[in-house]
Amino acid sequence: MTTPSLHLRLPATSANLGPGFDALGLAMSLYLTIEASVAESGAFHIDATGRDAAACSVIEDNLILTTYIDVLANAGKLSPRLHLKLHNEIPLGMGCGSSAAALLAGVMLANHFGQLLWNPQQVLEEACRREGHPDNVAACFLGGMTVSSVSEGVVITATYKENINWNLLLALPSASLSTSKARALLPDHYAREDAVANIQATALLVSAFALRRGDLLSVAMKDRVHQPYRMEACPLLARLLPLAGTPGILGVALSGAGPSVLLIAEGDSSPILSAIRDAAQNPGIEILQTTVSDGVGSQNGNSTGVTAG
Repeated sequence: MTTPSLHLRLPATSANLGPGFDALGLAMSLYLTIEASVAESGAFHIDATGRDAAACSVIEDNLILTTYIDVLANAGKLSPRLHLKLHNEIPLGMGCGSSAAALLAGVMLANHFGQLLWNPQQVLEEACRREGHPDNVAACFLGGMTVSSVSEGVVITATYKENINWNLLLALPSASLSTSKARALLPDHYAREDAVANIQATALLVSAFALRRGDLLSVAMKDRVHQPYRMEACPLLARLLPLAGTPGILGVALSGAGPSVLLIAEGDSSPILSAIRDAAQNPGIEILQTTVSDGVGSQNGNSTGVTAG
């Protein structure tokens, strides 16, 4: 009996949110959508549309497929060849969680087509283990603003996603930045006062989301652990950080490891967009407008869609 097709919708994510280094992630309504079925040709095939379609359609070293194959190989199972129809809205190499979405997709495809019967927690933990840290994957899977931690190999999460009506804007420079390069910029040790400042800001940031207190974000999103060290490689951040707390702009932070910058805003977007372009000193900068996402959506065959998490 042929395994039913699987429809996945995986959101972009912005990790760290300033001080929440490797702990906080925010799901955004920009999606990698996948329609997967067993390939009749007996070979992997990808039809890709949307953003970076050419890169997404490459079979060799495709993160979705390599993850899918490896998960099933580790489970002692052969991997049925798949036909994937992808539509991508997530910028690649821009700190918007594209690799986390691809990894999670690969694990979910393996669970479905390999009939592994993993529960959502097992899927989440496998994807987090492969990513190396849980912030992006947990937010992608569960949606909203997700706090994540790993204790003795177990991923523990708390998610806030009810009535978060703030607008999200992503300012994207023209050049990408690899996560490995961004991490190499960080020091091995930090001063106690910097660590304490980040603990305080992170506690305030979680409270801001829990209480829907946008007035706290300009202070709560300040960071002293990673953003100062990445500023040279992410010059857009230095130009946009002063906008935090100005009319309509609640908070500003590097998106993930950069180089994109996330702005949380409210109210009329027109003056905000103008302010971003003026501060960026680059009229050709790309700005994506979006909202907070509820997380992964999955649908098997002709059944009703079920959101994981």
